[in-house]
Amino acid sequence: MKISIHYAFLPHTDAEAALGFYRDALGFEVRNDVGYDGLRWLTVGPENQPETSIVLHPPATDPGITDAERQTILELIAKGSYTALTLASDDLDGLFERLVEQGADVVQEPMDQPYGVRDCAFRDPAGNLLRINQAG
Repeated sequence: MKISIHYAFLPHTDAEAALGFYRDALGFEVRNDVGYDGLRWLTVGPENQPETSIVLHPPATDPGITDAERQTILELIAKGSYTALTLASDDLDGLFERLVEQGADVVQEPMDQPYGVRDCAFRDPAGNLLRINQAG
């Protein structure tokens, strides 16, 4: 049996800023851009991995949550405490430099972790934490 990760979901608070980061800075392709009722859902992913996508969605749109819960979610996203995703690159330092040149919000420069991983970290325009590991 083979199981793969097909979609991961991250909230965005500004669709154009999310595109600027995921498409323009990271180099992901846009697979879908769906608008509904003034909101946008963007599906992006690496060109060489068509089976794995990230859906960037407007946060806190569930009609079952209260305004207070919605506000809490938005505050957690802004702090970078709501969710996170780890990517991998075969050129961690090169990708780090490219993201810095694009103005990405650096959380941690590339470093060797005591648990055996070399990684760096950024926040996307919404505040989501993205760690990037050196692959291989």
